[in-house]
Amino acid sequence: MVRSLTSKRILLTGGSGFLGSHVAEELSAAGCRYLEIPRSRTYDLRRPEAVARIYRDAHPDIVIHLAAVVGGIGANRANPGSFFYDNLTMGIEMMEQGRQRGIEKFVAVGTVCAYPKFTALPFKESDLWAGYPEETNAPYGLAKKMLLVQAQAYRQQYGFNAIYLLPVNLYGPRDSFDLERSHVIPALIKKCLDAADSGERKIEVWGTGSASREFLYVGDCARAIMLAAQRYDGGEPVNIGSGREISIRDLVKLISELTDFRGEIVWNSSKPDGQPRRCLDVSRAEHEFGFHATTDFVDGLRATIDWYRHARRTGLAA
Repeated sequence: MVRSLTSKRILLTGGSGFLGSHVAEELSAAGCRYLEIPRSRTYDLRRPEAVARIYRDAHPDIVIHLAAVVGGIGANRANPGSFFYDNLTMGIEMMEQGRQRGIEKFVAVGTVCAYPKFTALPFKESDLWAGYPEETNAPYGLAKKMLLVQAQAYRQQYGFNAIYLLPVNLYGPRDSFDLERSHVIPALIKKCLDAADSGERKIEVWGTGSASREFLYVGDCARAIMLAAQRYDGGEPVNIGSGREISIRDLVKLISELTDFRGEIVWNSSKPDGQPRRCLDVSRAEHEFGFHATTDFVDGLRATIDWYRHARRTGLAA
């Protein structure tokens, strides 16, 4: 079934964040007229009474739950308890109260960090329970993974239409470039541009460079979420990615070239590499709701670098 979203009342949590702001743009461009984006300063989604209040205020037909506390390896290592509690509590309350109110559909957005540390490539959705996640981000990954358990349990017991999507590592304009919380691509872009500005001739990169990652441009992910909201009502999790991987060493070389940084790369092997490899089987998304990534990786990196350069000039980014 293809569901028209134009007349639906859509509640988009996390809609002012990195991914959420792009999803909001995608929905608006598609003609969605009733889009509610709660702000955390008004609705603390870790508190059941705040979740009840946003449901009373928004009266949604569809909920797209993107609100999350996220970060790179450093942030995950520093905040495992709060990352687990905050993400688990928000998801559980949002889905449970949506069920109680009889909403039409709940779109839960998980994370590739839910996969086991050692997973055969490409990662298939059937591999999700084949082992324990990589240790540095396991609390976050498991908290988000519980939304899949909740969605499937609610579907079985209550007939509740909750779907679960698994995006791979995202990048693009409006990402966080704060080195305390950023993921690898914005962190590398910032380090290269900062070094160029200050005349530094070297930058330090965590790990050995041997790990690999798959990256998806944030605009592509936003389109996938909208397509799933329109077209997918199944109970099985769905990977959202590009289906292509790159080693961290090659990624650093590419970003260095695109930012015109010609200095030395110092690998700090005392820092963790994280999960050894990530690359998704993305065939289910194409089969179930017609999604495939269209943004060329180099073009996406250029757009991200250009956005950050502009943000630095105009004071929108540190």
